[in-house]
Order: sequence, then C-alpha cells, then structure tokens
Amino acid sequence: MVTLHRVSDVDDLISQAALKFIETIAGIQAGNGGLHDDGVARIVLTGGGAGIGLLHELARLDFAAQQQGENYPALRIDWSRVHIFFGDERNVPVSDPDSNEGQARSALLDHVDIPDQNIHGFDLGAVSMEAAANAYEPELKDFAPLGFDLHLLGMGAEGHINSMFPHSPAIREQEELAVPVHDSPKPPSERITLTLPAVNRSERVWLLVAGEEKAAAAKNIVDGVDAEECPAAGAQGTKETILFLADDAAQEL
Repeated sequence: MVTLHRVSDVDDLISQAALKFIETIAGIQAGNGGLHDDGVARIVLTGGGAGIGLLHELARLDFAAQQQGENYPALRIDWSRVHIFFGDERNVPVSDPDSNEGQARSALLDHVDIPDQNIHGFDLGAVSMEAAANAYEPELKDFAPLGFDLHLLGMGAEGHINSMFPHSPAIREQEELAVPVHDSPKPPSERITLTLPAVNRSERVWLLVAGEEKAAAAKNIVDGVDAEECPAAGAQGTKETILFLADDAAQEL
C-alpha cells in the first residue's frame, strides 16, 4: 500500500525527502540496523530533476554538518557505511552529461566521504549493455544479497520508473534483476534498468513526483493500476512505499 506524502512544490519535496533520508539512513547505521543487520545502508539512486535535486540537498546538508562539527544538532550519515546502486543508466560513459552515475557523482558522491568501491555503477561505455546487465546481477547478490534498504524513484509523465516503460519487455521481466533496454521511447534509446523484481526487494521505496504533467500517472499509483499500464504502480517496498507528491502533480486525486 502506498503512503501519500503531500508537499507544496518540488523544492519542498526535495527538502522533506532529504531530511527523511538522513533520518532513515542514520537510523540504519545506529547499531546493526538495516535489512542485512550490519549497520550498512544499501541505497538505489534515481536521476531526474527531483532525484538529482535531492542529491544536491544531501551534499549541502552534509557540508553544513561538517562545518558545525560534533556539536551539530542534526543527524549525519556515515558515508563509509553506505553502498550506492543505480536504478538505471544510459548507454554512455560516466563522463557523459547524460550519465545518471555521472550526475550523481557531481551532485553528491564526489562531495562526501564514500569509498569509491562502495559505488556500484554499470560501467557502460566500457562494455556492452548485455555484458553490463549480466555483470550487475552478481554485483547485487554480492553487495546487497537480501535487497536494498531504500530505492529512490523518479517517474515520467506516462508512469515509467527507472527505464521500465509501459507495455515494454522490461516491465514484464519477472526473474532478472537488471536487463538491457534497446528501444526506450525517451532518448537516449539504449539503457540498462533494474527490474521490478529488483525494486521490490527493497524495504523502502520512495517515489519523488512533481509536475502537473504527471498528475494522471500519480492517480494511477494511488489507484493501484496494473504495472503494465503504469510501471510506477508496481513498485512496492517490503516495509514502506511512500509517494512524495507535489501539489501540481496531485490535481487528479
């Protein structure tokens, strides 16, 4: 079941999601929490305006916490105990402006103390999409064998998440955790995506949705339509599923 978290606009969404993100991850790291009971948070990042905006805000808050030192009253994430994964990636090198990993590094990961070996990219541009997808599944099983503590998701106007589009082979995949996409209706056409079997191994799924063009798809999530019609409606965390929804995307509720 989806929990609706209404916010006024995309800036409010980013602010509230960032604070909840820090609270959630710091809570996992307190003691031996999290899905794997080891105090290590396994997180899947998303691109898009709200997704990258959230990463910028997390970098800003982390810097503020560093400046205040030990007496800073807010919680702070220990980035050495975080593993980062990506919900999808375009078939470009990390150095390309279209790369989700490249955007995430620029917005957040290059500005916090996370070991590079804890960032699990697809290595596209270096190997074929098929090889990258085949290699990512054992990577997931090695570093997140039970799944993810948190999967962040943006959403397109037609309801796509990661690179799973309505009526596509990727949204119908029931076994593989990562698959290549050769005909994405949104350019660039070649991508790799995590599938619903991967997404739904997450304890927490947070959908970050703003923009009036997404109002119909947001209603589809709330109504629980079939994932074939609206992939975002098929994303379900095992513990919680939160739809952070800006007012402009809530006009049809």
